[in-house]
Amino acid sequence: MERGQALTLIHFPEAKEEVMKARARLVFDEVFTLQLGLVYRKRKLERTVEGITHKSPQAGSLAESFVAELPFELTGAQRRACDELASDMAKPYPMHRLIEGEVGSGKTVVAMFACLSAIGGGFQAAFMAPTEVLAEQHYLTLSELLDRAFGLSEARNLFAGVSDRPVVRLLTGSTAAAQRAVILAEVAAGDVQLLVGTHALIQDSVEFARLGVAVVDEQHRFGVHQRRSLREKGNVGEPDILVMTATPIPRTLAVTIYGDLDISILDELPKGRLPITTGVLQGDAERKIAYDKVREEVAAGHQAFIVYALREDSQRSELRSAKAEAKRLAADVFADLSVGLVHGDMKSAEKEAAMAAFRERRTDVLVATTVIEVGVDVPNATVMLIEDSERFGLAQLHQLRGRIGRGGDPSFCYLATDLDLERAGSDPAVASAAERLNAVASTTDGFKLADVDLRQRGEGQLFGARQSGMPQLKMTRVLEHREQIQMARDLAIKILDVDPELRAYEHRELQREMRARFPEDTLDVVQSG
Repeated sequence: MERGQALTLIHFPEAKEEVMKARARLVFDEVFTLQLGLVYRKRKLERTVEGITHKSPQAGSLAESFVAELPFELTGAQRRACDELASDMAKPYPMHRLIEGEVGSGKTVVAMFACLSAIGGGFQAAFMAPTEVLAEQHYLTLSELLDRAFGLSEARNLFAGVSDRPVVRLLTGSTAAAQRAVILAEVAAGDVQLLVGTHALIQDSVEFARLGVAVVDEQHRFGVHQRRSLREKGNVGEPDILVMTATPIPRTLAVTIYGDLDISILDELPKGRLPITTGVLQGDAERKIAYDKVREEVAAGHQAFIVYALREDSQRSELRSAKAEAKRLAADVFADLSVGLVHGDMKSAEKEAAMAAFRERRTDVLVATTVIEVGVDVPNATVMLIEDSERFGLAQLHQLRGRIGRGGDPSFCYLATDLDLERAGSDPAVASAAERLNAVASTTDGFKLADVDLRQRGEGQLFGARQSGMPQLKMTRVLEHREQIQMARDLAIKILDVDPELRAYEHRELQREMRARFPEDTLDVVQSG
């Protein structure tokens, strides 16, 4: 069916079948133009931007030796991702790869592989996280991984002649001025091999000697200009870019909104991880089930999180708040236990102290807001109670649950609500909340939950996370039109394989439509994530 005919029939149909055929044609046109632009942008990067070729024997040896000295075996998905990174980083143009990983799938180890591939070749690595809590966690985790590997005497001979452990520094907005000056000087001189931090990494005062790779964690929390600023810190060729997300995205949606990136999916959990038992609790009577489990697990030597949607009480809301509930729990329910508190409004030093006390097992129960949603890794925590759970989105609930069950012990997550879920049949808002809570309780598979999330929220809100000048899809529904999306991508690749600039006479109209759909200049500037 010709496009003109499709446009006519969609408005003035003569039969229902004609509407369906017309819509199918217009959907394909819409996703084809999108895929054409994304693939064109990716290919333009590969043809025109000079990158850094990490293919020296030392680069690969350092990263591989690190993997060999890990106290655990990589999953098949991690191994595939590392192989893809090694292949990307050996190419003459910059890597732009997305690591999409299930909660607890081991993205940090894969990111470290990329960092050491650069460091082994004499370059530096940057690792940017959206919050100070997450940056601090990454700093501790990466430092611990290096300590384990370089602390082994056998490893010193394996590490490509590198006997000194790579120097890792942490730079955030809370770093003291004197310490900041020292770190900046070390980075500029090339004495720091891995710099971990927040937005502080993209300040003008940060100058790298030889930046080879930049890792951006939870990339959807950064704007495109922030990601581009980090990329522009390179001064010996454009650095490789690795962006990561722990928010599972259906594969078709990932191809649709991240089609200009190569994608690695970590869909396996490390050996020994047990499924987290999850249940929905209604009202105070059932809330006691969670309190009893907290006591039981603490008595067994474990720890617990209790999460609240609000930081402090509000006159506009009847929801519980973390600050008020921390006082109540410490004075009443868990008076004989050590109860800590962490929330986003605390000073950085206070947050670090609260998290350190919990990591070091000086706190039994940590009351928190969503500041712990991503990156927090306390393997000894085996219980989580999420209060007012109906206030959280599916992805948030799944992310929060991922903070427990990381140590191989049976773990338990409780989704507490004061809603009467029996009203789901008569109240659309309650029905939506019930669907979310029951979905989280029924599976720990983040990709299945992502499909539910996509149906509930629609593509619009999920597309908003990209922040990269994406053309809007008006007729396409990702779950409904998976086949058309893949066909459109395959056709776009086929055409650009033979006509990279779309200069052939028969492709000029395609080029015009592509440039009309994409915001000005976005086809000529790679949007890092």
